Amino acid sequence: MSSAPSFTVAPSLADIDMIARDAILTLPAEIADHVTQLVVQVEDFPDAEVEREMGLETPFDLLGLYHGISLAEKSVGTVSTQPDMIFLYRRPILDYWCETGEDLGHLVRHVIIHEIGHHFGLSDDDMDRIETSIA
Repeated sequence: MSSAPSFTVAPSLADIDMIARDAILTLPAEIADHVTQLVVQVEDFPDAEVEREMGLETPFDLLGLYHGISLAEKSVGTVSTQPDMIFLYRRPILDYWCETGEDLGHLVRHVIIHEIGHHFGLSDDDMDRIETSIA
């Protein structure tokens, strides 16, 4: 994956969305085929309900979140009223990016892969192995 474009000002919600969509395009077919229905939403911060549910000390503690029923938990009879979603939180991502100096495209891709892992019902260790194998 190519790195994110250079920015002279903080990347916008739309910029992070574009980087995320580019990252999804780099996924191998065996993963990409199962994420076509995922909705990616970029927001500045998690809302107060998510902060409370996740027990966050600060909204900067969460870079992304999968919201939905994992494929491992779904059955033929599973009825969902909302689509499975990945939330990316722009301000925490940008804060982490500034603190670490990590390539922004790589960072957003890492968060996307991690949240897709939750969609598949994978553990953090499983997700680390997947990301390493497709890097």
